[in-house]
Amino acid sequence: MLAPLLEARSISKAFAGVRALNGVNFSLFPGEVHALVGENGAGKSTLIKVFTGAIAADSGSLTVAGREVRHHTPATARSLGIGAIYQQPSLFPHLTVAENIAWTLEGGGLWHRVDWKARQRLAAGLIRRAGASIDPERVAGTLSMPEQQIVEIAKAIGAGARILIMDEPTSSLTDREVESLFQVIASLRAQGSGVIYISHRLNEIFSIADRITVLRDGETIGTRNTTEVQPTGLIEMMAGRPSASVFPKREVPHGAIALELRNVSSSAAGVRAVSFSVRSGEIVGLAGLVGSGRTELAETIFGLNALDSGEILVEARRVRIGSPAEAIEAGVAYVPQDRRRHGIVLEMPVAANTSLASLGAISRWGWIDGARERILAERYVAQLHIKTPSVDATCGTLSGGNQQKVALARWLATSPKVLILDEPTQGVDVGSKSEIHRRMVDLAEGGLAIIMISSELPEILGMSDRILVMHAGSIGGVLSRAEATQYKILSLALGHRPTGEMARIQE
Repeated sequence: MLAPLLEARSISKAFAGVRALNGVNFSLFPGEVHALVGENGAGKSTLIKVFTGAIAADSGSLTVAGREVRHHTPATARSLGIGAIYQQPSLFPHLTVAENIAWTLEGGGLWHRVDWKARQRLAAGLIRRAGASIDPERVAGTLSMPEQQIVEIAKAIGAGARILIMDEPTSSLTDREVESLFQVIASLRAQGSGVIYISHRLNEIFSIADRITVLRDGETIGTRNTTEVQPTGLIEMMAGRPSASVFPKREVPHGAIALELRNVSSSAAGVRAVSFSVRSGEIVGLAGLVGSGRTELAETIFGLNALDSGEILVEARRVRIGSPAEAIEAGVAYVPQDRRRHGIVLEMPVAANTSLASLGAISRWGWIDGARERILAERYVAQLHIKTPSVDATCGTLSGGNQQKVALARWLATSPKVLILDEPTQGVDVGSKSEIHRRMVDLAEGGLAIIMISSELPEILGMSDRILVMHAGSIGGVLSRAEATQYKILSLALGHRPTGEMARIQE
């Protein structure tokens, strides 16, 4: 059996008498992706800081490549081949890719001579090893988020890192960009590197990780092979309570049809002949594989993609939606999946974020009424249980779950009839997920029609009254809550229906 690249035994750490880690055990083997999961405050960040030498453990031992490390510092960590890649890359935006890589790897004093051609060759070679093709002369500020992460990985490879820590690396990526990152991770795994992967997105954990370690309240709850645990069981390990509390669905009376699509097509979005309806009080889950057209359909309904043919009706009235402004006027609201880029403005306070989509309601003679804006924001802070010091706090200071609630508050302030939620709990911990799910049920009980897009099948199964499964830009099938199973959803997402004995076996 291979020796572990990294092994932590009985790691404990306290801050001002508060125990952040208590006897944590963790190991990482060559060629392994080991997921580290837990709610916010579980101790993940503290443990990673111990691994990278940013903080010293109070007790316990850390072994790297068979050697016990007694005085661990960031410099020691780098020398031992430990590299960390965070969700927000730390590149210098005005320097080139080659210069960013050189800043980390090149030695020499202030006056050493730069071999520009060698610098370019080194950067190009490291980027190829990271599984990508990026011009070393490109300015870092022009790179997409996944390209920036590739450069960070190239820097780690160049520094000789065999242990890579990835902390929420996909939080700002699209589905296609996530696929690209996973290809890079597969390449690193094949080279014998080990990856510690931290993410709240359980679908990613189950698709890429070999093992999963769960932390809760600073303690190791358990380590499982990915093939030996189900998503519901993992949630219960993380939360310390039954998974039913994470998906607090209750029966809500359904009213009249709030939204109806009749043969809606958009060539720009790749949406083809989509027809369905949603009733007031109903939560309809929209499932499908990467590239199936879920988000593109939501954007088409909200007027972000041009409609080629078909009809959209809101409360039995045909509406023309050619822009988000027209969608809002018709009573349709859309909370996008990437809250940090499209859902909120991080530099603006909670109050301003809440009122952005409904400025007309809090303005007089073209001027924003600050008092009315505060009243509006305070109402939704109380209604959605947003944890913030005040409505004057900037959204960038809030946790991911509370940022998501602010994004939701913005659209609830428009008094919509239909609410589209695209990955509503992406990047938030289990406790915040439970709170967001409770608010969704409350909104449905108040008569709102909700379309929920999610990549997490437990969320789809746990929160939906009906499930629409997309395949290749069309609705591949519709399942009731009672008949839905993960197998049936995946079968429809792949373009075929489970039938006969095989369907019964898989259920």
